[in-house]
Amino acid sequence: MDISNPAALVNAELLHFYVGRRVRIVVQVVRSDGGVVIGKSTDEKQLVVKGSPPPAAPLTTFVEVYGLVNSDKSIGAEIWTNFGDAIGIVFPSHSSN
Repeated sequence: MDISNPAALVNAELLHFYVGRRVRIVVQVVRSDGGVVIGKSTDEKQLVVKGSPPPAAPLTTFVEVYGLVNSDKSIGAEIWTNFGDAIGIVFPSHSSN
């Protein structure tokens, strides 16, 4: 991975600005079929991720994809990172004394 030119973290709405460039995007996996994953980005838009996820670790519901943007709705994945089956912010409970 080239750290001199880091990949932008994007959502589907921004993909058209990055065609031909590498990006990072968090995707909710909707369907996975061989080397193609249909997913939803954080802005609720559907996109296609092409490339086989690592066979050793099946995909979780949420993944981060690092890859090359093919079009405004398609990414060629190079690196898959599982984020688990839930994403959210947990606020600690405060007790009053």
